[in-house]
Amino acid sequence: MTPIMFELLIRSLWETVLMTVASGVISLVAGLPLGLALVVTARGGIAENLWINRVLGAVINGFRSVPFIILLVALIPLTRLIVGTALGTWAAIVPLAIAATPYYARIAEVSLREVDRGLIDAVRAIGGNRWTIIREVLVPEALPGIVAGFTVTLVTLIGASAMAGAIGAGGLGDLAIRYGYQRFETNVMIAVVAVLIVLVCGIQWLGDRLVARLDHK
Repeated sequence: MTPIMFELLIRSLWETVLMTVASGVISLVAGLPLGLALVVTARGGIAENLWINRVLGAVINGFRSVPFIILLVALIPLTRLIVGTALGTWAAIVPLAIAATPYYARIAEVSLREVDRGLIDAVRAIGGNRWTIIREVLVPEALPGIVAGFTVTLVTLIGASAMAGAIGAGGLGDLAIRYGYQRFETNVMIAVVAVLIVLVCGIQWLGDRLVARLDHK
């Protein structure tokens, strides 16, 4: 690999990491409250409201049912409105975050539902309010699952960011398409695949180590 191509690979790696981390943080900040809302408003939840639960669930399912490549194109007007352009790394963060948020919300919901009901009832018995239950029971007890789900979301975002490269988002996907595929440079394609494997394995390893430290059961 030439020095210029190596420089392109490093720059593309940075763009992929930027897209993944930025959209991942947004999905965490927005998705976790959505997951909490689904759990607490469900039947038997601490703030039961089936109407809100069903509407929220329908909206989340609606976004999750749209293939990412279609969502990517459909959100171009919104992306232009927010970022000012539909091309480039920062533009890709908008559809990536919107796609990842409902995905992570459902993962967080599963982890939160697994919290022992007895702990919630115990806090209620000593006079704990809803916020106390969320802050002291639901989130702390579900934290290993929440982190594990976030790790899976980050790995999924890496694949989605590579797909976004097909329409000019930059990153490793763009490099693989423009040089590895269109110019038939097999060494570039191999290098991109190798870097993606290392990146995914590294994120999964870090996530697994963090989950192991948080899991006190």
